[in-house]
Order: sequence, then C-alpha cells, then structure tokens
Amino acid sequence: MADLAECNIKVMCRFRPLNESEVNRGDKYIAKFQGEDTVVIASKPYAFDRVFQSSTSQEQVYNDCAKKIVKDVLEGYNGTIFAYGQTSSGKTHTMEGKLHDPEGMGIIPRIVQDIFNYIYSMDENLEFHIKVSYFEIYLDKIRDLLDVSKTNLSVHEDKNRVPYVKGCTERFVCSPDEVMDTIDEGKSNRHVAVTNMNEHSSRSHSIFLINVKQENTQTEQKLSGKLYLVDLAGSEKVSKTGAEGAVLDEAKNINKSLSALGNVISALAEGSTYVPYRDSKMTRILQDSLGGNCRTTIVICCSPSSYNESETKSTLLFGQRAKTIKNTVCVNVELTAEQWKKKYEKEKEKNKILRNTIQWLENELNRWRNGETVPIDEQFDKEKANLEAFTVDKDITLTNDKPATAIGVIGNFTDAERRKCEEEIAKLYKQLDDKDEEINQQSQLVEKLKTQMLDQEELLASTRRDQDNMQAELNRLQAENDASKEEVKEVLQALEELAVNYDQKSQEVEDKTKEYELLSDELNQKSATLASIDAELQKLKEMTNHQKKRAAEMMASLLKDLAEIGIAVGNNDVKEDPKWEFPRKNLVLGKTLGEGEFGKVVKATAFHLKGRAGYTTVAVKMLKENASPSELRDLLSEFNVLKQVNHPHVIKLYGACSQDGPLLLIVEYAKYGSLRGFLRESRKVGPGYLGSGGSRNSSSLDHPDERALTMGDLISFAWQISQGMQYLAEMKLVHRDLAARNILVAEGRKMKISDFGLSRDVYEEDSYVKRSQGRIPVKWMAIESLFDHIYTTQSDVWSFGVLLWEIVTLGGNPYPGIPPERLFNLLKTGHRMERPDNCSEEMYRLMLQCWKQEPDKRPVFADISKDLEKMMVKRRDYLDLAASTPSDSLIYDDGLSEEETPLVDCNNAPLPRALPSTWIENKLYGRISHAFTRF
Repeated sequence: MADLAECNIKVMCRFRPLNESEVNRGDKYIAKFQGEDTVVIASKPYAFDRVFQSSTSQEQVYNDCAKKIVKDVLEGYNGTIFAYGQTSSGKTHTMEGKLHDPEGMGIIPRIVQDIFNYIYSMDENLEFHIKVSYFEIYLDKIRDLLDVSKTNLSVHEDKNRVPYVKGCTERFVCSPDEVMDTIDEGKSNRHVAVTNMNEHSSRSHSIFLINVKQENTQTEQKLSGKLYLVDLAGSEKVSKTGAEGAVLDEAKNINKSLSALGNVISALAEGSTYVPYRDSKMTRILQDSLGGNCRTTIVICCSPSSYNESETKSTLLFGQRAKTIKNTVCVNVELTAEQWKKKYEKEKEKNKILRNTIQWLENELNRWRNGETVPIDEQFDKEKANLEAFTVDKDITLTNDKPATAIGVIGNFTDAERRKCEEEIAKLYKQLDDKDEEINQQSQLVEKLKTQMLDQEELLASTRRDQDNMQAELNRLQAENDASKEEVKEVLQALEELAVNYDQKSQEVEDKTKEYELLSDELNQKSATLASIDAELQKLKEMTNHQKKRAAEMMASLLKDLAEIGIAVGNNDVKEDPKWEFPRKNLVLGKTLGEGEFGKVVKATAFHLKGRAGYTTVAVKMLKENASPSELRDLLSEFNVLKQVNHPHVIKLYGACSQDGPLLLIVEYAKYGSLRGFLRESRKVGPGYLGSGGSRNSSSLDHPDERALTMGDLISFAWQISQGMQYLAEMKLVHRDLAARNILVAEGRKMKISDFGLSRDVYEEDSYVKRSQGRIPVKWMAIESLFDHIYTTQSDVWSFGVLLWEIVTLGGNPYPGIPPERLFNLLKTGHRMERPDNCSEEMYRLMLQCWKQEPDKRPVFADISKDLEKMMVKRRDYLDLAASTPSDSLIYDDGLSEEETPLVDCNNAPLPRALPSTWIENKLYGRISHAFTRF
C-alpha cells in the first residue's frame, strides 16, 4: 500500500419538495437556506459540505456528491456513497432515481456511465477488470439479490482484516448496459412495501459494490478500488407509517440497524477506543467506510414538512456527527518484485538506525542509573547514531541477546519447515472455507427448519384448539347422553307397545297398497284416454277455427270483388274526395306515354293545377275500356297510397278526376320515362333502331342527357330509389311491384318510385298475406311471396336486389330464358343470378344480401342507403357500355339466345345452365314484357 492520508467524511444534505399528501394536509415548509452549506431549522443552523434545496436537479447532486469519487476509485482508492434519512425522504430517488431516464437517473446509474467514460479516455496500456455484486440486508440477514437462493450470507475478513461478504455473487461486466441489466435484475428481487408515508418503501438496506482492478501492461503495476453504493432503508415512526404484521417486524429491524449505525458514528465522533462495528451486519460491512481506508460521502435526505420536523432534526444531527469522522485512506497498490525488494532494503536500513539508537540510549541510561554523569558530547545525538548505525550493527546484535536469539531462531527456520507450515496454513484455510460453507448451508437449513417449525407450531396450536373444542363437545354429548338414558327407557317401553300393533298395521298397509296399485293403473289408463281425447278435440278445434277463418276471408274477398264489380257496372261511380278532386274541363289529354293490357299513361296539360297559374305538364293514369274490376281496384289502391306519400323520390300525386267519367289520376310528369327504357337507350345502339311493342317504357321516351353513364350514376340511381323505399318502409307501405319498369326518371335524372297498384298498407301488422288471385311480377318476387303469398318490407328488399341487377345490366331482364315454374325450384334450392359484367364485388355482395333466404337476415333499406353512399364516394369511373351490351348476333326475334350461363348456387348445389346475365330477353328498345303470370 502507498502512504496513508487522513480525510473527513463528506456530508451532503438534500431536501425534497413537499409531497402531495403534505400539501393536502397544509404542512408548512420549515427549511430556510443560508448560502450553499447551511440550513436553518427552528432558528438553529446546521452546516454541511453542501446543502441542496428542493429544486436541485439530479445531475447537480451527482456532480457535487459523487463525480470526484469515480476518479478516486480508478486511481486505486476505496469509495463509499450512502443515503441516510427517514422513510419517504428521497433516499432511493437520490441513489437510483429513474434508472433509464437521462434526466431523472440518480447517482448509481450516473456513476456507472462515468466509470466507463473515464476508462475509455485513459491510457491504452491499462487493462481493467470490473466486477459487481448486489445484496441487501433484510431482517439483519444478508440476501444475494443476484441469486435468491443465497439468503443468509456471512461476513468475513481478508488478510488485511478488511470485512467482506463471503459467497456473494460477483459478475464481470464490460459495458454500462450490462451493469444496468444487473441492477434491474437485483432491484426486482428487493423487498419493498406500501406504508402510509410511501407507496414504495424500501424494507431493506441495499448495497451495490463495484470492484475495479487495473494493471499497467508495461510497468506491471496493479491498482484496485472498491466503490460501495448504499441505499439505506428509512427510519420509521410506526405511529406515522401505520406498519403492522410483517411490515412492523421489518420496521423494528430497520430501526435497530440504523440505531447501531448511529452508535458507530457517535463512537467515532467522540474518539472512543471501542467502536461497536459488530452490533449489526450493516456496520460490519461498512467498517472500512466509517473510520477506515475509504473516501466516504454521506447524503442525508430530509423532509421540509413541519409534520416531520423532529425526524428532520434527528437526521441533521446524525449528519453533523458524521462530518467530524476522519478516515485514513491510501492507494490499494500491488507492488512488483523489484518494488518489494527496494521497500525491503529501505525498511532494513530504518531497522539498523533504530537498533543503534536503542543501544545508544540504553548505554546512556545505564550510566545515569549507576550514578555516573554523562558529558554532553557523549549524550545521545540522532545524527551521530545514524552515521554509526552501520558500524555498530554487529555489536548491537551481539549485545542484545534476546533479539539475537529471536533472529537466530528465525534464521534457523529451514525451507522444509517453512513449506510444511505453509501447507499446514493452506490446509487450515481450506478447512476454514469448508466450515464457512458448512455454516452457510446449516444457516439456510436452520432458516428452512425455522419456517417449517413455525408452520408446525401453528398447525399444533390449531390442532390443540380443535382438540379443546372436541373435548368440550364430547363432555356436552356425554352429559346429554346421561340425561337421555331415562328418555331411552321410556322410548323402549313405547316401542314395545308399538311392536304389538305393528303387525296388524303392516297387514292393513299391504292390503291398502294392493288396492292403491289397482286404482293407480286404472287411473293411468283413464288419464291416457282423456289426454288422447283432449288432443283430438284440440286438433278439431284448430281445424274448425282455421276453416272458419279461411271461409271468412274468402267471403270478405268475394264480397269486396262483388262490390267493386258493382262500382264498375254502375258507370264507374267513385266517391269524390274534395281535397284531391280536379275539374275534368281543366285537363287537356295529349299523346300516350305508355300503355299496358288494361291501362295507359298519357301526357297532359293541366290548367290552374293546385293554385299554379297557367298550364302545367303532367302525366295522367287511366284504365282502358276492357279493364276488369280488379284493375279498377288496383288503380283506386294506388290513388289511396299516393294521397298518403310525399317524398322527392316517390311520384307525386297532383289530383284526380273521379266524377262524370272514368277515373283519372294526375301525377307529376317524368321527362325520361321508365328507368328500364332510360337504361336501354343509354346503350347507344343506332338512332334508327326502335322496338315494335306498345309498352309505355320504350316507344315514347324523350332522349336522355348526352352525357355518358358512369358507374357512379348507376349507384346514384340505386341510392335515390333506396331513399324512397326507406320512406315507404317507415310508413309501413309494401310496394310489391318494385322493378325498373315502375321507376320513372325525371328532369336531372331524378328517380321517382311509381306504380302503386299492388301496394298494401301493413301498418297494423308487419306482413300482408295475399288471398285473392291476380297478376304478380314473378321474377321480382321474394321466396316467401312466391311460396307463401306473404309480402313485407323485406320482400321489397328482395325486389330491390333484382332492381340493382337491372340497373347494372342497363335494363336487362332478370333470370333470362328461365320459365317461372323452373325458377321456383332454382330459388328454393339456393340458386341466384351470377354477377353481371362491370358489376363490382361489393355491389354484387349487396345483391346477394338482398336475396337471403330468410327475410330477417336481409338488410333494411336504411342500411342499404348507407352502403350505396359509401360506393358513390369510391366509384367515379365510366361504365364500359360496349361490354354490357350484347352483340346483335346473339339477339333473336323471339328474345332468346342460343348460349347459356350458370346461375350462382348459394347452397353449393349443382349449377343449372341459363342464359347469359348480360343478355336481354326481349328486343332492345322494343316491346318490354311485364313478365306477369297468374296463380
């Protein structure tokens, strides 16, 4: 070792800010600061090496407290930094902080970074070996935080009588990241608990040891330094922390070890000859840091709250006592052989001088004792003694018999004896190590056995309690037994009497049982017969009620038809509605826009219509002369429906002429006619190609806008129709005939839902059951309508899916080439029309949803409108009409094609063949069949 030097323990004081609970409690901030080294509490100043106010940053605390120690450790000195203070005063925050936050990290992570930064900047001839250990003192037992199986390590001394923890895990590290990983691992194993003053209260003293060894590869000089980084658990007042149970036991041990630390500090401060290092394992480990070979810095952490004033004063007094302690430090250097030789020669020379001095003084003393006066020139002179040291060395050796004898004995110590002694010493050391290991194992076994013993004691106590309870219960039962003996005697007598009557009663019971069984069998037979009769009766009642209901419905239908026939026969006498009646004389009929088998629509001019000045172009619906009462009923039904509705996408009723002539319905005029005709003309076949039929949808259409249709336009058409159908659904109206032929196209390509002849009001119920016979649009009808004659808003959703198919195919006829009787079976087995050309996947997916077998699984019109809105945002591309229009070679006079294409099988059944989805059943722009049939 190098020369010794004294230095005081440095004490730094840090105050934390008031925490949330102290602020809420209204505590006062009692700390007042004078300069950078003094704090005043209750008018009393306390001076330290440095005082940090509450606003001091982590970096500033590190620079003033710990930065210099890093350099000292790398120069071969030992160093210690530990934080002391009451619980919840900021010790762990100061030592550790937020380990991976550059601003919030404390002293330990910053020291780790600085150690490696110093190493990287030092001479490249230096070779470093760094190893770390991490352990805690919990309940006065040393636990290895890097190996949780080591729970009771012991403290030993090395050859220089320096204490160390034997058996503690040591890990070699090469980078700051490896050190931080080790800290994280150990921190996860440390004991913490929740108290009233701290949510993360440390329940143990933790010590992180960094051991740095360096060697100069050129000079072979070796230096070593140890750095102890200690985070002490806080002193506690149980009345404030609210500790109880295991936490209370921890608090007792913490306060006991801190008390031992205070006793050591007091003894060192007072210069006592005895320092009680062995009173606790913590002071034993820190023995070298307190009054030994170590540069030590203590950070005392304080609370500024008036609530903790007494604890703060106690902490400050501890710091003042510690500040007076002096440590004796030296460089931990391992000398080379040459250095040891020089040191030996130097010490040998000192020894000669001291021998000569002793001999001279002894001679002079003897002369004085003998009464002789020693002249001044013969008295002891240090310089003369040094000069004569070498000449009188031999005489001194001969004169001083005792030292000579000792030296002679040492000199006569042979090499064999020396080797034998060394072997014996090594053997003893090995035995000592074995004993230490055995003691450690025995300690762990003792701890385990103690735990088992406590469990067994608890079990024994529980067993004893159970035994006492059982004994008390047994005594009670015995007492009850004695009391019951008399009762038993009485009961036995009663039993004897009962036994006499038992045989008689048993025979009676057997007779009654047989009789009961016979009656039970008879009752079961009668009950079964009665149940059968009841079931048959109930069935007959149901059949009777069904027949009555069916007869009543048929009678009502017949009476209604008879009444309508009477109306028709009676010169079409329709009851006048003043609100909607329009003078027949103010109506001028024009050209026919479209006509069917029993009715037609003409273009007309109305004068002073609904308060409008001048003439208004309108459309008029009327019946032909060959119309039946059923057609008149449908027209009246449409009249009643149109009076109820008012929506931008539903054809608007202006009025009616019901008196003095046939019934005329006046509705708004749609410039471009039916949607089917509009879509077909948009195919842009030749201008001279016209159909030959008399349909209202093809022969008299105005030409549409010149702008070509886009997929966005088609989606917009569908969206407008869905808006109108949503309105009708909300009004509880079922259209029953939703198809492109019944959608009119008004100015600005606005869609108008029309043809309400088959509509029914289902306000009172959710469905309408068709009982009468009449024409129905088979290919647009839902499955439940075809098979069960049931019509709901969801059956209109099915028709809307077919309408979507018509729109995408620009007016194509659905299910081309498939007769109605075959269509029934195909739909029932799950077949659906395939995806048309130019139809997007999402549009076709919407069609398939509309064609779900179960009505309640189909979407409602509100959801359909939302889906179409999303499609309108996406699709703005132009439709390739050429791909959607079949070539002339595929169209025949009778509307049939030679080719067939498969339908989609929703149930994975075998696919039948049908006409192409883009094929048009009738001649383009010619006659358009209504595709009606009668049941």
